[in-house]
Amino acid sequence: MNKLKSISIWGLILSLAFAFACTKENVVSKPNIIIIMADDLGYADLSCYGSKTINTPNLDKLAAEGIRFTDFHSNGPVCSPTRAALLTGKYQQRVGIDGVVTAKSHRHVGLAPGEKTFAETFKDAGYATGMFGKWHVGYETKFNPINQGFDEYIGFVSGNVDYHSHVDQEGYEDWWTGDKLVKEKGYSTDLITKHSVDFIKRHKDKPFLLYIPHEAPHGPFQGRNTEARRQIGGKDDPGFNKRDPKEIEEPIYKEMIEVMDEGIGAVINTLKELELDKNTFVFFCSDNGGISRLADNGPLRGFKASLWEGGHRVSAIAWYPGVIAPNQINDETLLTMDLYPTLAEMIGAEIPQNIDGVSFKNHLLKGEEISERDLFWSFSGKTALRSGDWKLMRFKSAEPQLFNLKTDIGETTNVASENPELVEEMLEKIRLWEEDVFSTQ
Repeated sequence: MNKLKSISIWGLILSLAFAFACTKENVVSKPNIIIIMADDLGYADLSCYGSKTINTPNLDKLAAEGIRFTDFHSNGPVCSPTRAALLTGKYQQRVGIDGVVTAKSHRHVGLAPGEKTFAETFKDAGYATGMFGKWHVGYETKFNPINQGFDEYIGFVSGNVDYHSHVDQEGYEDWWTGDKLVKEKGYSTDLITKHSVDFIKRHKDKPFLLYIPHEAPHGPFQGRNTEARRQIGGKDDPGFNKRDPKEIEEPIYKEMIEVMDEGIGAVINTLKELELDKNTFVFFCSDNGGISRLADNGPLRGFKASLWEGGHRVSAIAWYPGVIAPNQINDETLLTMDLYPTLAEMIGAEIPQNIDGVSFKNHLLKGEEISERDLFWSFSGKTALRSGDWKLMRFKSAEPQLFNLKTDIGETTNVASENPELVEEMLEKIRLWEEDVFSTQ
């Protein structure tokens, strides 16, 4: 079944019109590519996904002018694994990053320089490559983005920094230009936007790849006018965490997402001002589900760090004016690791043979079906398998649970006892998958 759907009859008419207009001549052979990743964004934190309290007009406009995904998933329920999968197109377990790379105890862990990243593929294809924001797949300079295919990098390598002092959660200074620590004043979200816009302006005359992994709305919860809470050599101000989250953190959380949305608007406006918008593919998503006390995950069960849908089903938007028809809702099941082969195929580059992701380029541009496949998540001793509409959750010391997501997106009714043969079949698939992905480390 073709899962690209229009939200109205007028959307259908527009889609047909765009499909007719989008001949081979319309699809540029070397489009610019921009990937924007939010950090810990709740599934329903954007107004186009149902938020009544957070205003995201720029992301809403991208969704209205392109595709809004309802069944897009991060590879992991926490930061580092998803980013490793995005960069390599592989299940993160294959590259040894199936948990968070922390400042405290994993400073020598990182994405092996021998792994080929999507940035290296784009660089080989003649693209200028830039990244501004959060890295989080390695602290040592050998793991730095400029050693993994990015020509330019400004940002932080840890899981989060103070938005003003740019000190990480262990008290380390963490704001880099390339592989050198360089102090820079400013609110991290605004700095990421500033450098992204500057990169576009400087590379407007050649194809470019721009990766914008925002810090927002990950903690510490700070707005533009919030005071710094961390200093070099110190830890978080203990009093900061004793505040009333409803009275103080919720308005700040709202502001953090809205400032990110404002920055995304500045990026899109820059494309339009330079007449690059119709030659640029933009993809937005989150690295995992939202945190429990502030995020809105809508109808989904669970939050960040869980394998319930709320931990890894995320908001996602694709935008390519003149090529992708507007007003589309897409319910195809896709993962972060699918972006690498999709983008590689979009620019005519060779797709590595040893990756797990699949290209959905022709699905986006032509409405072609994607072959059904089993998809897996594994974190902290738990494993989940998605096979069609079925999802099996396997735990360390509890009986597996089975859900039909087509009728039970909130994972409220365990139907494992009614489908024992299916449970056994799916457990065997998990066993074989684990044997495969962990043996390659």
